[in-house]
Amino acid sequence: MDKPLYKRVAVKLSGEALMGDQGFGISPDMIKFVAEEIRSIVDLGVQIGIIVGGGNIFRGIAASSYGMDRTSADHMGMLATVINSLALQDALEKQGMETRVQTAISMREVAEPYIVRRANRHLERNRVVIFGAGTGNPYFTTDTAAVLRAQEIHAEILLKATKVDGLYDADPVKDSRAKLLKETNYMEVLEKQLRVMDMTAISLAMDNHLPLAVFKLKDQGNLRKVVCGQNIGTIITS
Repeated sequence: MDKPLYKRVAVKLSGEALMGDQGFGISPDMIKFVAEEIRSIVDLGVQIGIIVGGGNIFRGIAASSYGMDRTSADHMGMLATVINSLALQDALEKQGMETRVQTAISMREVAEPYIVRRANRHLERNRVVIFGAGTGNPYFTTDTAAVLRAQEIHAEILLKATKVDGLYDADPVKDSRAKLLKETNYMEVLEKQLRVMDMTAISLAMDNHLPLAVFKLKDQGNLRKVVCGQNIGTIITS
C-alpha cells in the first residue's frame, strides 16, 4: 500500500461524484472525502492532474436536447466545471496541498490559462493541477478532455472514478447477468459499445496507448489501491 506503481497520474472526476447523495450541486462531505483520497496518493509522492466534469451543475448535451443551441449549452457546461474546480481546489488546500487551477477558457482573475509547459512545471513541483473548462471547445466531453490532458502531461495512466465497481460487459442495472470485467482492451469497449467513456475519448486513448483504470470512488482507499497496483476495478489497455 505504500509503494506507488506510477509516478504521474491523471484522474477524471465527474461532476456527479462531487454531489454525493444530493440531487444537485456540491456536497461538502463528498468533496472533503475526495480531497482526503487525493491527499492519500500525494503523500506517496505521486504527481497528479485532475480533470473535473460539471454534470452536477449543468450538462450541455442535455440542455441542447430541449432546444438550446449546443455551442452555448456546452460553454455553460464548461463554466460549471470551473465552479467544481475552484471548490475542489479549496478542499485540497484545506488538506494542506499546494494546487493550481488551469482553464481552457481564459479567466485570469480566478485561474491560470491552460499552458502545458506550465502545468508540467507545477507537477514537477508536486502541486496538484486541476484542469477546468474541458478542451475549451463545444461538442467535446470532459472524458475526451481527460484523455487529452493525460497525454499532454505524460501521465502513465488515466484513473476514472465512478459510482460502480468497474466496467461490466452489459448494463448491470438492466441485466442481472452482467459480469465485472477485471481486464479488457479498448477494441472490445468500442465493439460492444461499453459506455465507460464516450467513443471519441476511447478512440483517442487507444490510439495513444493510454491505460485506463475504472474504479469505485466512494470506497475509501480505492484510489490509493489503484495507484499502488492492487486488483481494484477494471484495467483497460490497447
